[in-house]
Amino acid sequence: MTTDGRGRVRTEPGTKRVRAVFGGQVVADTLRPLMVWEVPYYPTYYVPRDDVRGEYLVATGKTAHSPSRGDGEVFTVRVGEREAPEAALEYRDSPLEALKGHVRLDFAAMDSWFEEDEEIFVHPRDPRTRVDILASSRHVRIEIDGVTVADTHSPRLLFETGLPTRYYLPKTDVRLDLLEPSDTITRCPYKGEAEYYSVRAGDELHRDVVWYYRMPLPESQKVQGLVCFYDEKVDVYLDGVKQERPKTKFA
Repeated sequence: MTTDGRGRVRTEPGTKRVRAVFGGQVVADTLRPLMVWEVPYYPTYYVPRDDVRGEYLVATGKTAHSPSRGDGEVFTVRVGEREAPEAALEYRDSPLEALKGHVRLDFAAMDSWFEEDEEIFVHPRDPRTRVDILASSRHVRIEIDGVTVADTHSPRLLFETGLPTRYYLPKTDVRLDLLEPSDTITRCPYKGEAEYYSVRAGDELHRDVVWYYRMPLPESQKVQGLVCFYDEKVDVYLDGVKQERPKTKFA
């Protein structure tokens, strides 16, 4: 593992086979991925230049500047009539030695990514992020605007590195009459695709404060069908004690 002198970028060699697919073609296939933490929360993949299909990279003549990574040459990824504009970067003269000779493909711009033969979503999984899901008999009660919307003695507690404990509750212990289905869908690289409910408490609709995983990823099967409230947006009582609302990016 290496970090630049200002502590802004961390790099680490990956150990998985990584493939990126666009327009029905594998545009990158490597056994030597480089994980780069451009932000503190999760890594992105940089692929050795030799493991990227060069015929799919079209030079744009543009550069993109990063204070820590230097000037990157910008490419469009083109396969047949499909294009991902400015979706690839190569830092040929980066001050970070590890980045030289690698191409950064924009994760969201590709059609799909695979680690080994399993598709991954949102961003690469951080090898230092762990998810533990434990059955519990602790008393969890959820209030919104003074209305109790959930009350259970059989939650499942999800512990995820860097995030507050999440309380997943059986629907039978939730005021389902207060839940209104939402069209919102989000994805998590560790848990899968989440669907949402809004909660109507009194005359106010609290949008997207509840989520659940209809078909979670294999490592998170224990929360299938259970619902979870944003601790940041509701009042949580744990064993009768009101919890302080956590301060996260979801607040």
